[in-house]
Amino acid sequence: MAYTNIDDPSAYFQTLAYTASTATPSQTFTNDGNSDLKPDFLWIKNRAGWGSRSHSLFDSSRGVNKRLKSNATAAEDTTSYQTFNTDGFTVPEGFEMAYSGPYVAWQWKANGGTTASNTDGDINSTVQVNSDAGFSIVTYTGNFTAQQGVGHGLGVRPDVVIIKDRDLAVNWIVWTSSLSSGNFLSLDTTNAAASSSRIYQNGYTTSTFGIGANNAVNKNGDDYVAYCFASKQGYSKFGKYVGNGDANGPFVYTGFKPAFILCKNATTAGDNWEIRDNKRSDFNPQGKALYSNLSAAEYNATAIATDSLSNGFKVRATDHGLNESGQTYIYMAFAENPFVTSTGIPTTAR
Repeated sequence: MAYTNIDDPSAYFQTLAYTASTATPSQTFTNDGNSDLKPDFLWIKNRAGWGSRSHSLFDSSRGVNKRLKSNATAAEDTTSYQTFNTDGFTVPEGFEMAYSGPYVAWQWKANGGTTASNTDGDINSTVQVNSDAGFSIVTYTGNFTAQQGVGHGLGVRPDVVIIKDRDLAVNWIVWTSSLSSGNFLSLDTTNAAASSSRIYQNGYTTSTFGIGANNAVNKNGDDYVAYCFASKQGYSKFGKYVGNGDANGPFVYTGFKPAFILCKNATTAGDNWEIRDNKRSDFNPQGKALYSNLSAAEYNATAIATDSLSNGFKVRATDHGLNESGQTYIYMAFAENPFVTSTGIPTTAR
């Protein structure tokens, strides 16, 4: 069996660091990976914190002009028209992602905007699935009934499910298989993992994820979106590690050289969701972080540094947001290169 079925992760995920200019009426930004990538899930953040600009999340299932903000409870809003292109995206004049300054865009490919009805659960859903990459975008309408299942279309049990009510100002909900059953996190807060049977019910199976009667996941008549991920060897990994409080921190094996890492302290409240990528920090140590729960500018310091290696990442800091002794940290990681290709060729470290 091949080590990986994805020799070029840039076909499914890419990070683009770009600089916008208000002097340009409409701006098109083109990806620079080995493969063309038309995004189905686009996450943009201003790096300079100009005007404390929020994170902006779009997808081709909800519509490319429908925005959610990972750092806010706010309901979905409608922005100026933009496009997802064959290999990148275009933002229009006056759109806040086109104001002058540095930006980063994280992009995932699903199924080119093509969706299908799913009746696997108690609540019918609409799914856009890329089974090769272990990623689906799910939309559904809540009914405020306990013990409901929603079809995700992956065909395998998801490792991460991120849910947001599109109509109501309420927290984002993040479930990961790395947490104990029934526990969840909130993408827009610094809260530690918590448990609620009204949010998490019936578990997560190869066909459905379970929700209860709670506004954050299942308010009657409200529309929801869920981003579902399953680990794929050589391309994506979702897991946890325990901090040791030492600058010679834990090594986390992913099976690939990471292009994107999102970490969160799940044990103790007060720590941000830290995002790193290979385009803002293209050499080790990687000390440039953005925070999914904050509109703040990019933070750059060796105190929060990690090393990106050919088969994982190494924590190089004692910061409690990354490496407090005895604390459990959950992470999401996507690949720049697999550790070993499908033909057995190893990847070199930085």
